Amino acid sequence: MIKHGVNNFIFSSSATVYGEQNLAPYTEKMQFGKATSPYSSTKIMVELIIKDIMATHKNFKKVTLRYFNPIGAHESGLIGEDPNGKPNNLLPFIAQVAAGKREELEVFGDNYPTHDGTCERDYVHVMDLAEGHVAALGWLNKQSKLSKVESFNLGTGAGTSVLSIIKAFESATGITVPFKITSARIGDLAAFWADASKAKHFLGWQAKRTLLQMMTDTWRWQSKNLDGYT
Repeated sequence: MIKHGVNNFIFSSSATVYGEQNLAPYTEKMQFGKATSPYSSTKIMVELIIKDIMATHKNFKKVTLRYFNPIGAHESGLIGEDPNGKPNNLLPFIAQVAAGKREELEVFGDNYPTHDGTCERDYVHVMDLAEGHVAALGWLNKQSKLSKVESFNLGTGAGTSVLSIIKAFESATGITVPFKITSARIGDLAAFWADASKAKHFLGWQAKRTLLQMMTDTWRWQSKNLDGYT
């Protein structure tokens, strides 16, 4: 990038950099928390590397976008999430159960200090996330110089529980999703969501698609592509 004069850099970071020490809603001013997984460790490390590069290469302009929980699919039904093997994320697993590819969903724990006992996350439509990247690039292009890395949360600013996601999917599709409650997973936080006001102020971006759209678009992709991209 230095050799070819490429100075604008957008890094796909994550809300996991806030760790379990910080309290929701997460703001970009918070210090990094203790990493709870190898995934969060890499996100924290790359953000630190980017900070160091900014200190030594003054022409670089860098933005880190801290994703919360992207879900959904392109409204055409042609592009969606197709995980290899057993899905690690909630909504692809729900969609595969609804499509008859899996028997039931496992809900990890129901005794968290939330309104229904299941974990709450800030779910954001993947197309809102894509538009956040475009907004970030547009903002970068307008900056003549940056003195530091700018970080932006990309989320809706609200938490939604696992059981609420299941109910929303069932309401959107008319399909019952069988599930069972199992033991809580080590490292899972009870609840977190974004304060996305900085992205709105500087980038002119905010999430606009509803939970219903997230469910509908996910099911359109899954039902049209039962075996994913294969």
